[in-house]
Amino acid sequence: MTDRLYMWHSTDKQTNARQLHILDSLLKSGAPVYEDPATSSRVYAVDRAAFRRLLDEAAVGDTLRIADAARLFRSTKDVIQIREVLQRRGLHLRIATGAWSGFDLAAEDPQTKLFVTMLAGVLEFQRDMVSESTREGVAAAAACGKTLGRPAALGESDAAEVLEAYGEGVAVKALARRFGVAPRTVRRALDAAGARDIPGDLGQFPDAADQEPEPVEPTVVLDVPGLLAERLQGSADDGIREALREGQIIRRGRGYSVRVTAALTLHRAALAQCAALAGDGASPAGRKAYRAYADRITTAS
Repeated sequence: MTDRLYMWHSTDKQTNARQLHILDSLLKSGAPVYEDPATSSRVYAVDRAAFRRLLDEAAVGDTLRIADAARLFRSTKDVIQIREVLQRRGLHLRIATGAWSGFDLAAEDPQTKLFVTMLAGVLEFQRDMVSESTREGVAAAAACGKTLGRPAALGESDAAEVLEAYGEGVAVKALARRFGVAPRTVRRALDAAGARDIPGDLGQFPDAADQEPEPVEPTVVLDVPGLLAERLQGSADDGIREALREGQIIRRGRGYSVRVTAALTLHRAALAQCAALAGDGASPAGRKAYRAYADRITTAS
């Protein structure tokens, strides 16, 4: 059984010094460390890169150890997600300090479930109070005429050049490279000026009746292994996330699958996003799950 240490902080102005101090004895014992630095608290723990890597590499009976509850639990949704994931994997969860250090927070008994839910409620209340104080401070500063927020990445002259170049057919990504900003910054500038609005005169487009209907790809029903489904919950593809939400959970012993009805192209795209699980550095469980899903897609093709 292996202890696996997890650390997290939300901004690049913070450090993990306190967490390192609390976990010092475990670090000296050589326990593997997984860290998600400068990761927004809006990203749920199960969607963070290092936490997902920990899940991929952990074996049944391993213990996840954190310095304090806030490293994982930021809301009741966090509690529900994390406990379900850890229980399916047969993992334990312990906090290194405080009154909760004697509990396995992934235990399935009702008393532990109650305690953990109460703990998450307290943490969520603390976070809401901080947010309320921040909003009040922002409102007070605005009332005094102070300019809030970061300066605009594109000045007025740059934004005007972006609009002109976009009108001449220059692509958004090319504009982002030219002005040294992210593509989303260019899109925001274009949207603010209405440059990407759909034209009101739809007569310029061919009549739908004159067009050949596009072929509709038939859907197939395939079981996505739970390990892959958890990874895909953080997918940037809205279609994949929606298909998983609408899928049916099929439990098999301690494991599970999500039965997804979708086009083969969506299944192939989902498999491609899990390619890291098939690599040489992936866990045996990850490679097995990847192969099982790949075989199902091949059979359905």
